[in-house]
Amino acid sequence: MSRRAWIVGAGDFAPDLFEPRAEDFVIAADGGLRRLQPCGVTPQLIVGDFDSLGYVPQGVRVVRHSPIKDQTDMDLAAREAIKEGCDELLLFGGTGGRFAHTLANLQLLASLEKQGVAAYLIDETTTARALCGGTLFFSETCRGYLSVFAHGGAADGVTLRGLKYPLTNAQLTPDFPLGVSNEFTGAPAAVTVQNGTVLVLWSSRNDRPKREKTV
Repeated sequence: MSRRAWIVGAGDFAPDLFEPRAEDFVIAADGGLRRLQPCGVTPQLIVGDFDSLGYVPQGVRVVRHSPIKDQTDMDLAAREAIKEGCDELLLFGGTGGRFAHTLANLQLLASLEKQGVAAYLIDETTTARALCGGTLFFSETCRGYLSVFAHGGAADGVTLRGLKYPLTNAQLTPDFPLGVSNEFTGAPAAVTVQNGTVLVLWSSRNDRPKREKTV
């Protein structure tokens, strides 16, 4: 059975898009606890080395790590969510602040996608998801921009349908942003990649797309 986790870091937060259900699992990644407090949300778990928060919280379940570590707090929180049986992760507070952490969280999306975990990085303007060997389907209600970038190497068999600038069986490479700033047209749209990994970014006010794997 699918289970959803909402993970909140210390970066830019989109409180009006943060709508966990009673059955969902909420995790604060270190300073993300401060983002949750104005929302009146108490996480089921807090993870981190607590260098951002400045103290170790009490009264809730805490997984504390040394600040001398290889993983980011967001990565560690994602690992805990997977241990809890979550296979869909919504990452908030993972952009803004230090740009290096935004890049780290985009890499985390790709890592989770390869593990079969659907993960979304969400802020006020943009949602991002990695796609490896499959198709994302967007409804006709989607508006705004959509961009597709090769991640970690060339991505082959990239096809964009239902968008202002279509693409058929193309190759995207990390050193040329061919897929930047496409647009929804009011028709159903789809992004397909046959081989390799792409990062897909679209306007946050749109619904999360359905995904199918490549056969």
